[in-house]
Amino acid sequence: MSLSMYQASVPRFANILSNLSSILDKAQAHIDARKIDPATLTTYRLFPDMLPFTKQVQIACDTAKGAVARLAGIENPVHEDNEKTLPELKARIAKTLAFIQSVSPAQIDGTEDKDIVIRRGETETHYKGMQFLLGSAIPNIYFHVTTAYNILRHNGVEIGKRDYLGNP
Repeated sequence: MSLSMYQASVPRFANILSNLSSILDKAQAHIDARKIDPATLTTYRLFPDMLPFTKQVQIACDTAKGAVARLAGIENPVHEDNEKTLPELKARIAKTLAFIQSVSPAQIDGTEDKDIVIRRGETETHYKGMQFLLGSAIPNIYFHVTTAYNILRHNGVEIGKRDYLGNP
């Protein structure tokens, strides 16, 4: 049995984003129990040249919805990067999940050789669908979710490997 482009994308993205949402619940419980300023977590960076927690969550969501939209050949919804609180970040995750789960397998399967062009400013990077999914989108979402997890863990939020992995 082969693994389809849909199976390698939407369910995996949905799983890691759902796990991230659950982790945010634990972060909120941590904030509430210790009566700390939520910005302590949401603005935290692991190192000065790294992006803060909030941006890690935003980019994880953008990666999932952008990859699914590009592979399916549909418009990528724009989400403003204006979240500042954990509930706002959870809402962004929920919007992202709703979008990616609205895309059917038929819209993504068969896109292994589809031309994908990513533009960052003046620079264009060209991929084929499979190369884009496996070499860019999947590693990128896991990088940002892992970084968000590490920020929370570093700040004492009681989460572990099972929280990150969830129930794949």
